[in-house]
Amino acid sequence: MKRDMTLQYKSADEIRAWQDAALRKAIAYLAEKSPFYKRMFAENGIDPKSIRCVDDLRNIPVTTKDDLQQHNDDFLCVDKREIVDYVTTSGTMGNPVTFMLTEGDLDRLAYNEHLSFDTAGCTADDVMQEMVTIDRRFMAGLAYFLGARELGMGVARVGNGIPELQWDTINRIRPTLCMCVPSFLMKIIDFAEKNGIDHHASSLRKCVCIGEALRSPNGQFSTLGQKISERWPEIELYGTYASTEMQASFTDCQYHNGGHLQPELIIVEFLDENNQPVGENEAGEVTITSLGVEGMPLLRFKTGDICYHSTEQCKCGRNTMRLSSVIGRKGQMIKYKGTTLYPPALFDILDGIADVKNYVVEVYTNELGTDDIKVRIGSHRSDEAFGKEIKDIFRSKVRVAPQISFDSPEYINKLQFPEMSRKPIKFMDLR
Repeated sequence: MKRDMTLQYKSADEIRAWQDAALRKAIAYLAEKSPFYKRMFAENGIDPKSIRCVDDLRNIPVTTKDDLQQHNDDFLCVDKREIVDYVTTSGTMGNPVTFMLTEGDLDRLAYNEHLSFDTAGCTADDVMQEMVTIDRRFMAGLAYFLGARELGMGVARVGNGIPELQWDTINRIRPTLCMCVPSFLMKIIDFAEKNGIDHHASSLRKCVCIGEALRSPNGQFSTLGQKISERWPEIELYGTYASTEMQASFTDCQYHNGGHLQPELIIVEFLDENNQPVGENEAGEVTITSLGVEGMPLLRFKTGDICYHSTEQCKCGRNTMRLSSVIGRKGQMIKYKGTTLYPPALFDILDGIADVKNYVVEVYTNELGTDDIKVRIGSHRSDEAFGKEIKDIFRSKVRVAPQISFDSPEYINKLQFPEMSRKPIKFMDLR
């Protein structure tokens, strides 16, 4: 794969011309190699040579998660002898899907995370402490390791959990950067304060966070981001958004005004429910076409994630499209008492209530056939007055109040971290 780290700083017209040429190559590759897309082109009477530019993508049907689940192996474009790594999706929205990567795909993955770390201002002088799993068929943990090595950073692969081991590593190795789920930083801080560790004097200066929103779509800190920033102001918080399917990521620069597209690696559209493009002031479903993937490239794949986007030049000088934080996942939309909600909005409210230690939001279909919400809260308070206080806060923020139940923080922690999970689970869709 040809690499050009300066592409993101070129004019919008130059970036578009580059992507148009790369798209033509990607379409030709799929037309020759992909059983799924060969069939799709034939069934829809599409001449692959007619797809000449990004705007022509609108003439092609979208690919869905159902397609991946039902025809998983048909997306493979190479002989299985060329596969060197097998990963699976997290299964958040259904059965996990297996992705198969070639040696070239791993090189591309490393380059993507190199660009991602570079966007966050990391250099070869940094040492990264990896606080996410690198095993369990998890693509992201391996990608961060490969990207850090390509950039030249040292890496301490601690994995997730175990605050005591995290602090032992910080004190021994003196990392300057960590990768983790942001809510885990709160546990790191709690452990430090309970055990006489001065986290303000630690070597860590940056954290690139995954899986939870640090900022709202307007760029302001979420409640969780604000709490971390107040308790550990010495660390600068960066957000990164990615998925196994896209094999690419979107990361904040120092201005924190959205995750930057890496135009060499991916084309992104934002579509409404009728698969039509939305404007920059409208929320749309992130829909990706991968560039340079050998094993399982995707064409117009609807990720299920709802975001805003911006195309104006960033203060950092990049001319690439930027994505807001994820508003929610399409399949997780809740219609509750006439109000449309997404789980992140509920999380943001709960993160701001002092005596709520942890929580799980459950959505189920009630006897009337409509959505109902129950929030299981881990707290050392469980009195009726506290329950009323929580409901009043919900009504003031989103106009409606869910059912509330109280459990011990230890019990909720077990719900959040089931044995096979690679990420904390805060939302359970029981519909």
